[in-house]
Amino acid sequence: MSNVAIGIDVGGTKALALMVARDGRVVGEMKSQTPHDEGFDAGEATAKVLVDQIYELCERQSLDPSQVPIGVGLPGMMRRDGHLAFAPNLQTASGADLGAQLGDALANSSVFCENDANCAALAEHEWGAGRGISDFVMVTLGTGIGGGVVADGQLVRGRSGFAGEIGHMVIDAHGAPCLCGGHGCWERYASGGGLHRLTREAALEGRLATLVEQCAGDPRAVRAEDVTAAAAEGLDEAVALMREVGWWLALGLSNLVAILDCGHFVIGGGLSEASDLVLPAAREYLAELVEGYDARPTITVTTSMFGARSGAMGATLVAFERA
Repeated sequence: MSNVAIGIDVGGTKALALMVARDGRVVGEMKSQTPHDEGFDAGEATAKVLVDQIYELCERQSLDPSQVPIGVGLPGMMRRDGHLAFAPNLQTASGADLGAQLGDALANSSVFCENDANCAALAEHEWGAGRGISDFVMVTLGTGIGGGVVADGQLVRGRSGFAGEIGHMVIDAHGAPCLCGGHGCWERYASGGGLHRLTREAALEGRLATLVEQCAGDPRAVRAEDVTAAAAEGLDEAVALMREVGWWLALGLSNLVAILDCGHFVIGGGLSEASDLVLPAAREYLAELVEGYDARPTITVTTSMFGARSGAMGATLVAFERA
């Protein structure tokens, strides 16, 4: 029985790999860009990056990569048999059996794949902000939006394993096009990728005049990072845009409340690092958007304990439990 496991959270822009002990201590970390190379078999480029990460982490600890259990959290529709059926934000890996590819490359029979937001929910339930809470929804705000639903203390996976694809709730039927092929999906408004889109639109529409001026008058040069930094410093136009993101976040959460009667949300992913700029507005708008808000028990919206690490932490739990 291994005393450590490797968990990898594969997002649309980066792959974060952690080596974690059974008590939750992180003993190694590595981050790489997620490849989107065309011309390879499904998942081949992604698998190569992950294999390199695993070898590097094991080499640092003088461990044999064939003997360390490995969990991989992947964005999108994960089938119960471990295949990534469809991944809007990682389309070059859609249809891949990355667990089998990694297992073959490492001669390791203990490689397990799970949806990345499900991994995050498991980590927060075991060690973090969802500990001791039997019903909550994990919302990961990264390139897109992922979801992990915990009910009666158990992860809800659905008939095919696809439960929790909350980022593709349609909140504006005639809205922005989404990589999934639809329009108006929640993740086009309230994710890190959504913030990038809203920043570009606001700059072109003249609503970020100060930031455009700081970028030599080029509205296309204003980045989402510029908005979050300026909002943290109190620039009104940037604060207004972050409040807009908060409104879109609250709209999606209100739909989940109506469907699931959930009373606790844990917000993770990369955008959660700007939670002080988004969540106060989201909580404020939630009170206006939820049906019968005052008649319900208190609805809480908290940040995850592990932030952008939640998915990788949870992937190690998957590895420990299934090995």
